[in-house]
Amino acid sequence: MHSTLATFLTLALAQPPAPLVTEGFDDAKLLSRGWYDGQKFDVDRTGMHRGDGCLMYHWKTGGTTPDNSSGVRRLFEPTETVYLRCHLKLSKDWGWTGRNYHPHLMHFMTTENAKWAGPAASRLTVYIEPCNGKLRLAAQDIQNKDAPHGLTQGPLRGGYNGTMFDSQEKLFVDDQWHQIEAQFTLNSLDLKNDKPNADGIVRGWFDGKLVIDRTDVVLRSTDFPNMKFNQFLLTPYFGPGLLPHEQMLWIDELTVGTARPE
Repeated sequence: MHSTLATFLTLALAQPPAPLVTEGFDDAKLLSRGWYDGQKFDVDRTGMHRGDGCLMYHWKTGGTTPDNSSGVRRLFEPTETVYLRCHLKLSKDWGWTGRNYHPHLMHFMTTENAKWAGPAASRLTVYIEPCNGKLRLAAQDIQNKDAPHGLTQGPLRGGYNGTMFDSQEKLFVDDQWHQIEAQFTLNSLDLKNDKPNADGIVRGWFDGKLVIDRTDVVLRSTDFPNMKFNQFLLTPYFGPGLLPHEQMLWIDELTVGTARPE
């Protein structure tokens, strides 16, 4: 009896934690599976990475948001560490903005903002996106400009702030499927001395290779001791006038969890 219980506990502890969100984009019924804040979804059934379909986004020349599929959000159980894995494909001759910002693609937000809050000016928004060929992970906390301890992601410039973590090499150089992974772990807090500890984690992988690895990051201050990630946003967007030409991207097999599977 004791041996059986011990074996069960050993196996249970060896199993990775269950994902918080899984989505294969095999059909357009996302709103029936807990997603919200979207209206229409164009499922491509011919060029998917796996399964019966993938979600496709198409921009018309001069556009900002895609014309065929909506952005969409998903809430999940609050956690101090969030991990994302998905597969991403850009259309042939994909064009970049040439600016050190945009396009935006995927974000996580926290319990310090409401479920409908915009990601552009929050207590904390972290970003996962391709930028000028590189994988970019980033963070901003514009809303904290008037918080007691102020901003954690640098001073405002033109009304915006942000800390960028880019891969050294250009990785998005073709029109093939690639596996994208990202991990964000909130830094701990020294509440006794009223200061953050620089031990937050930001990591990114491209096709299984670690290309961003920071373990000295500050993502929150002692103003927000209860902050946790609890919301994922898929909101592809080019700033006005920054889209170089008509183009598309595809996303498939998305997972959000609390740890990277072994």
